[in-house]
This record gives sequence, C-alpha cells and structure tokens, in this order.
Amino acid sequence: MRDMTKGSPFSHLWHYALPLLLANWLQLAYNAIDSIIAGRFIGQNALAAEGIAAPVMNLVILSISGLCIGAGILMSESFGAKKMDQLRKTIAVALSSGIVISLIIASGGIIFSDAILRFLEVPADIYDITKTYLRITFIGAPFTFTYNALAAAMKSVGDSKTPLRFLAFCSILNAILDLILLGIFHRGIFTSAATTVFAEAASALLAIFYMIHKTPELVPSREEWTYEPAIFKKVVSYGAPTALQQAIQPIGKLLIQSQVNMLGVSSIAAFHAVTKADDFACIPEQGISSSISTYIAQNNGAGKRERIRKGFFTGIAMELSYGIFIAIVTFLFRKQIVSLFITGTAADMVIAEGAKYLSIMAFFYLWPAMTNGFQGYFRGMGRMKMTILGTTSQISIRTLFTILLAQKMGIQGIAYASMIGWSAMLLFEVPIALHELSDMKE
Repeated sequence: MRDMTKGSPFSHLWHYALPLLLANWLQLAYNAIDSIIAGRFIGQNALAAEGIAAPVMNLVILSISGLCIGAGILMSESFGAKKMDQLRKTIAVALSSGIVISLIIASGGIIFSDAILRFLEVPADIYDITKTYLRITFIGAPFTFTYNALAAAMKSVGDSKTPLRFLAFCSILNAILDLILLGIFHRGIFTSAATTVFAEAASALLAIFYMIHKTPELVPSREEWTYEPAIFKKVVSYGAPTALQQAIQPIGKLLIQSQVNMLGVSSIAAFHAVTKADDFACIPEQGISSSISTYIAQNNGAGKRERIRKGFFTGIAMELSYGIFIAIVTFLFRKQIVSLFITGTAADMVIAEGAKYLSIMAFFYLWPAMTNGFQGYFRGMGRMKMTILGTTSQISIRTLFTILLAQKMGIQGIAYASMIGWSAMLLFEVPIALHELSDMKE
C-alpha cells in the first residue's frame, strides 16, 4: 500500500505511474498480438474484421473500466481518510453491481451483433468473420469487469504493481496460445477471439486469488456483502458518469470507423494498424492520468489542498515529457510500426497509407498528454460532470471533422480531426482547472 498524503509528490506519481504505464502497454499488447498474428497468419480480411470489432469492444471495455475508475476514486478517498471498513463496503458494492451489469452487456452484445454490424456498414466479404469474432469476445466482458474492479481496489491503496504482474502473465499466455494455434496449427479467427477471452478469465482468477490470500484487509467480510444504499448511490454517482465518459469516446470512434469503412478494405486494415499505434502512444498517458487521480483523491480525502496543487503540476510535467518522447519514436519508426500488422501482396499499400497517417499524428500526441492530465485532476476531485463535458466536446468535434475530412483526405484527415477535437477540450477545461488550482496556494 502507498499513502500519498505525505512524502514527495514526484516520487509517489512516478512509482505509481510506472507500473501503470507498463500495464497499459501490456493491456494493449493483449489486443495488438491478436491483430499482428491475425494479419500475418490469417490475412488482410481477418485484420480488417478485428479492426471493425475493436471499437465495439473498446466501448464495452472502457465502459466497464469507467465504472471501476469511478469506484476506485471513492476507494482512494476512503483510504486517504483511513476508513478501511468503508473501503471494503465500496469494493463489495462495486463488484456485486458491476458483475450483473457486465453479464447484461455480454448477453446484449451477442444477441444484437447483427444490428451492430449493419449499423457499421461492414463489407459483405468480411461480415461473417467479423460477427464470429465479435460474439466470442463479448463473452469476456464479465471477466474483464472482475479484473478491473479488483485492480481498481489495489490501485486505490497505491498498489499499481500487482495488477501489472497479472497482465504480464496473461499477455504472455495470450501470445503463446496465438502463436501455437494460429501460427502453427493455422486455426481461424474463432481461435483468435477465444484465446483473448481465455486470457481475460485467467487475469480475473489471478486477481481473486491474490486478494484473498495476500491482501485480506481489502476483502469484504460476510457482513459487509450487504446492500448499502448510501454507498451504492455514491458508487453510481462516481462510476456511472465515468463509465458514460469512457463510453462516449468509443461511440465517437464507432462513427469514425463507419467513415473509414467507406474507404475500402485496405484503408480499414491500415486504420486498424495505426489505431493500435495510437493506443500504444496515448493510453500510457492515461496511466499517468490515473496516478494523478489517485494522488489527488487520497489528498482530497485527507483535506491537503496544497499537496493537490503540487502533485497536479508534477503530473502535467510527466505527461508532457512522455508526449514528446513518444512523438519522436512514432515519427522515426512509423513504417516499421505499421509493417508489424500486415504482410503479403497488399502490405505495401497498407503500410504506405498507415505511415502517412502516423507522420501527421506523431506531432499531435502532446494534445492528449495535456487533456489526460486535466482529466486526472477533475476525476481526482470527484468532478465527474467536468470530465464528461470535456470528453463529449472532444469526441463530438472530432467526429464532425472526420466526416468533413475523411472522404477528401483519407485516414490522414482523421489525424487532423483528432487534433481539432483535443484543442476544443483544452479550451474548455484548462481555464477552469487553473482557476481552481490558484485558490489552493498556501
């Protein structure tokens, strides 16, 4: 456990954020491994099918993680205030309600998969394999929730290393299964989806086992597994807005994907590859944002406002440093990044199109570094409405400009649309946050 209400803000943020950065990369590797192996061993159609399914599953996963993030803020406040009984009750309420919700989501996704794919205007030649992949991956939703909820509990008390170990194990497991079953035995897209679900289940079981045997102080007692209306309302008031905020982003990406689908299979495959690259570049910025949120929530619970201010600006400096680093790496290795996802006769066209996109987008990675930092501040302060408004403005404007630019400029237009959306979000959030932070000076 890590008490962030005392000691160096930089030390807390760095030691907490580093495992999160690695965990986020591993979480992405979870998905990218399937795409790389599918593209190389099954073909362009499989890569395009996974690219179409990805925004749908991101909507599910991010909604689930949003609920867990919101509950995690409550847990961090309880830990900062040294109220361990309330922390355990919050864990119990979040787990019981979230598992029911994730089961409903999984069932609905399987039942309405045809409607989803028709809405996305999926090309006929990849429709069936896309539906197969999507239905199987929906089965993993309850496992994804269980892992994320328990990981949120560990992170709320400053332990970001343990969830990393689980992800490392499961990412390696997923890669080995894919290489054996797809690379050696040449199984199809059904197997690619099934191995991902199996790895998700393994991560959930590991988290349950660890918490019971290694951190019993976080395990709710039999008496604490009861319905607590006040706690449930707080979990909903924190978790639901965060889940909605997390869901808004992939909903916008689904609309963006529908524009990409009109450009043909090569563009779909290229966009799927560069989207994975974008995720690797930007999602670690969300890891730093999570460390800012946990730090601020603990200190907010302890009533230490000056530490909130110092920790926030330290976190912003970390975000910008990472943003500069990843921009340089992405620009220098843009062709090599895209080439990981595709081989064969169609590879040159896909690589060229994807590299053009990354040559533009690399310069824009500083924008999400800033937006994630300010989102971390508002989330840590419990200002969930602000995070929703910021995300809504960003994705709405981004989607609008994608519609205007994609058909004229191809997937390169989506890079410019992303920058415009992030800029709108910063114009909304920065003045409000800086005004509030100025009032926290001693």
